[in-house]
Formats: sequence, C-alpha cells, structure tokens
Amino acid sequence: MSSLDRRILAITVPAFAALICEPLMLMADTAIVGHLGRAELAALGAASTVLSTIVGLCVFLAYGSTATVARHQGAGEPRRALEAALGGVWLALLIGLVLGAFTSVAARPMARALSSSPAVADLTTEYLRIAAASIPAVLLVLAATGALRGVLDLRTPLVVMVAANVLNVVLTVALVYGAGLDLRGAALGLVLAQWAAALALVAQVLRRSRETEASPRLRWDDVARAAREGVPLLLRTLSLRAVLLLATLVAAGFGDASLAAHQIATTLVMFLAFALDAFAIAAQTLTGHSLGAGDAEGTRHVTRRVIAWGLGFGIVAGALLALTAPWVARAFTPDADVRAAAVPALLLVALIQPISGVVFVLDGVLIGAGDGVYLAWASLITLLIYAPVALLIRATDAGFTWLWAAYALFQATRWVTLWLRQRSDRWLVLGST
Repeated sequence: MSSLDRRILAITVPAFAALICEPLMLMADTAIVGHLGRAELAALGAASTVLSTIVGLCVFLAYGSTATVARHQGAGEPRRALEAALGGVWLALLIGLVLGAFTSVAARPMARALSSSPAVADLTTEYLRIAAASIPAVLLVLAATGALRGVLDLRTPLVVMVAANVLNVVLTVALVYGAGLDLRGAALGLVLAQWAAALALVAQVLRRSRETEASPRLRWDDVARAAREGVPLLLRTLSLRAVLLLATLVAAGFGDASLAAHQIATTLVMFLAFALDAFAIAAQTLTGHSLGAGDAEGTRHVTRRVIAWGLGFGIVAGALLALTAPWVARAFTPDADVRAAAVPALLLVALIQPISGVVFVLDGVLIGAGDGVYLAWASLITLLIYAPVALLIRATDAGFTWLWAAYALFQATRWVTLWLRQRSDRWLVLGST
C-alpha cells in the first residue's frame, strides 16, 4: 500500500465512522418508531425529509469549511485557517436559529404537503415542532466538524458523534417506550443528542483557536466570506435536495405503504451516501492541502487514487445490500406490504452503488478545489433531467419501483457531469485562496 493510500485511509476510516453516526441515528429512530405502527413510520419519513432537506441545504457549512481551512493549512497559515473556521461556526449559529424558527412555524403546511393521510399529517406536525430545536445544533456540528477535518483532526468528530449516537438511542427508547411519549419522544431524544454533540465540537474549535491566537469574537467579514463561498455549494445542494423532496412527494401519492417503504429505502441511501462521503472528505481535505501548497501533479495523483477507492467501496456495498435486501426490510418493519414495496427499491439502490462511489469522490475533489460554481450548474442539469421523469412516473401511476429506477438515472447523470469536469484543468487553481 502506497503512502498516499495510507493517508487516504487515515482520513477515510475515522470520517466514515463519524459520518455513519448521523444516518445510524435516523436508522435507530426508524427501527424504534417502526414498531409503533405504519402511520408513525410514515410520519417519521415525511418529517425526516423536511429536516434532512433543511439541514442538507446547509451542508456547505461543513464542505466549505473543510476546503477553506485545508487550503490555508496547506499554505502554512494556521491562524487564518482557524479564523475562517470560526466565521463558519458563527454563520452556522445564525442560520440555524432562523431555520429552526421557520420549521416550527411552518410545520403544519409542510406536513400536509408531504403526508399520505390526515393522521400522518398530524403526527408529522407534532414531530417537526419538537425536532425544529435540533436544527441550530446540527448546523453547528456541520461547521465545527468541517473545520476540524480541515486541520486533519478526524478523531474528535468521531468520538463526539459516537457518543451522541449512543445517547440518542438511550434517550429515544426511554422517551418513546419508557415515558410513553411515542413519536414525540423520538423527536425530543434527537434534540438532546444533537445539542450535546454541538457543544462538544464547538468547544474543541474554540480550544484550537486559542492555540493559534485566532479571536473567537463575531467578525462579520469572516461570516460574510463564509457565506459568499457557500452560495454555489448551497445552490448545488438545493438542486440535489429538490430531487429527494420530489421523490418523497411522488412516493406519498402511491399511499402509506409506499411512503413507509420510501423512508426505509431513503434511510439506506443516506447511510451508504454518508459512508461513501468518507472518501469524498479525504478527497476534499487532500485536494485542499495539495492545491494550497501549489502541487498540481500531486492533486491529480490524489484524484486518481480516491476514484479507485470510491469505485471499490461502491462495488462491495452494492453487493452486500443486494444479498441482504429482504432481511434489511424485515428489520425495519413487520408490515408485509411495506416490505414488498421496499425490497425492489433496495435492489435498485444496490445496482447503482459503484457509480455512486465515483460520484461522491469526484464531488469531494471539486469541492476541495473550490469549484462550487460548476457543481451548482451540474446539479441543476441533473434536476432538470430527473424531475420530468419522476413526474411522469406519478402521472402514469407507473408504480413505486419505477421511482427508484429514476434515482439510478439521476446518479448516472451526475457521474457524466462530474467525470467530464475532472478530465479538464479548469478546476486546478493553486494557492491559499
């Protein structure tokens, strides 16, 4: 194994372990809530779509912070790296407070739009109004984690997120079944676990800022800079999240069983996405350091190696999911109709995993290079291709399985746009900025 491969794994393994804690938290909640009933599971699916869309739109707080901090670190500017990191943390808090308040106020109309029945809408509203308080915490986790990755501290996010995951499971079981709060207990457990993680990670960023003599005070120029750099990534993520939101709306139109099955399939997709994203984080970090140091050839070498790792992991993950799809569905729900709808969708997810592995890696390379404008346009193209197909599936009542066939088309389109870009030299911009 080459030294570069060892560096990739040194970032990927702890990043993978930390990243899967977030989908594992959702998977645990899905398994716990799934035994309350079909309506509760469908409500969790609708509410999770809202929360993951809102928080997912702000993933630029992590990605942008990693890329910026890594570039300054690679250029030998540790104090400037932490100043940029703190600007991202402040931006995360401000955005989180606004989005949390918005979610609480708009819970009812969002629940009605995404739910398959009035009973599910009521449960979704109840969950969202409590879980809205977790949004500022999740955004702080994103910004602080991205900053720590940029300085190659992968251990702290791992330890914190593992602890938060365990805390979430304990609290959710205790509140859902012990206290008899049902779906409300799951929402409250999520809030408490996410705030514990946020406070721990922000404290670590503040400690590092003191070591480099970077001021922790609110500096509007750093906040504004983080916001400007995040706009292209926000637009990129907005297009990708629009795909997930549209898929949920279409799935809801096929009934409660399909919406519940969609929650299971989406949960597995997010789990695999976070796992593959570990290689993307290695790509972001190493690309940022290499470009900051002015090493174009080294950046190309990093790109080739992380592509190979992403492809290999995608093949293995897809094969494992294909072999275990029936048992995976059974673990989430005892409902036979939900399982019958979920298994074909899981097989399609498994089929597309090798391409997904390459897609996530290339996305990471271009984010690390600061090529956000291209990523925004490429994501818009994939949305414009996917949306008519998904709407046609609903209009023709083609069925839930065809909705996940459209997901395969979506990933294939992303692969084409990203592969063409990495073949050029337009993203290879050297220096700390």
